[in-house]
Amino acid sequence: MLYQLHEFQRAMLSPLTAWAQAASKSFANPASPLAYVPGATRLSAAYELLYRLGKDYEKPEFNLHQIVKDGRNIPIVEQTIVEKPFCRLLRFKRYADDSDAVTQLKDEPVVLVCAPLSGHHSTLLRDTVRTLLQDHKVYITDWIDARMVPFEEGTFDLSDYVAYIQDFIRHIGARNLHVISVCQPTVPVLAAISLLASRGEDTPLTMTMMGGPIDARKSPTSVNSLATQHSYEWFENNVIYTVPANYPGVGRKVYPGFLQHTGFVAMNPERHAASHWDYYQSLLRGDEEDAEAHRRFYDEYNAVLDMAAEYYLETIQVVFQEFRLAEGTWKIDGQLVRPQDIKATALFTIEGELDDISGSGQTAAAHELCTGIPEQDRKHFTAEKCGHYGIFSGRRWRTIIYPQLREFILAHNKRPTVAKKEHVEA
Repeated sequence: MLYQLHEFQRAMLSPLTAWAQAASKSFANPASPLAYVPGATRLSAAYELLYRLGKDYEKPEFNLHQIVKDGRNIPIVEQTIVEKPFCRLLRFKRYADDSDAVTQLKDEPVVLVCAPLSGHHSTLLRDTVRTLLQDHKVYITDWIDARMVPFEEGTFDLSDYVAYIQDFIRHIGARNLHVISVCQPTVPVLAAISLLASRGEDTPLTMTMMGGPIDARKSPTSVNSLATQHSYEWFENNVIYTVPANYPGVGRKVYPGFLQHTGFVAMNPERHAASHWDYYQSLLRGDEEDAEAHRRFYDEYNAVLDMAAEYYLETIQVVFQEFRLAEGTWKIDGQLVRPQDIKATALFTIEGELDDISGSGQTAAAHELCTGIPEQDRKHFTAEKCGHYGIFSGRRWRTIIYPQLREFILAHNKRPTVAKKEHVEA
């Protein structure tokens, strides 16, 4: 019923937000007589804020059309490489018309970015992708809003997530691939590569894990505490709802994105209130640069997706309540997940000193599990004064974290060659 009430609220607010947007423009547009009434600037700013608070936020676009590399403009084309019911594998293909540039681009490392499926769209990693494109061929997982997936496509759980990652690794080619997982996917990505190793399949050259709950028992945050304070049945009965009739996924059980968004805001309500007040002040001052930065952030932050109920509940149970990966008890389709079987994939873990979502030591715990990886092929880095989002976006990501990641990938970009014995005819 809550989902239906939320949709009713959206429908009721739609005319109000449309009116607020029109009123804001009327008091700001020099061609409008209303722009010259006393207090027009203040009225325009107030209506603009009202519009931003009440509007719907659809999935943003990546809008990565070009990068500048070595003084050259490199066009970028977004391509869908693989399409599955709950996820698309995207590639950001770079083009050049100079033969030397083409050769350079062709020889650069291949990276698969595993985006979180935890409420936000993969476009949250836009800055991550843009930065990586300077020196890499980049693929990314683009998870689909569960309410947009027809009921007939079946269910999607954590083991399906692992299977998707394995399929994407195989499709790109593991032997020349570097995998980067950001936050939530560190757990299923480690499981996916572990199972590949246990089966004797090729594994990626490197795996980089950034701010994820490999072992959520270490330095538990408010996110971890919520999962441990309530039972599996509590989550099943209180946060799972049915997609209403106005979406393709009608009838599907989901954890709604609007609930996740409420939880995000509730973690730092004062910060968000201050941010909106600053936005209002920027509009009054005519500071369009600051105002646009606010719009860009909240266009992304407020755009959320629904998660399939099976996936969400299994993640709560496996990752945050029973810690099966860290305990060595996680089985997928009857096969035990054994990170110690990984031997030919280098490991880099990255944490933020001020991360309030994945606490200190949770990601570094991967080193305790991946005992089969030689010491010289393992690295950990803690970014000082860096919060959760700063690990993969913003100035610290670009100037402090990315250079280390780039060097780690380059250092392990070739698989060690093993001398083959010559065959002698009898």
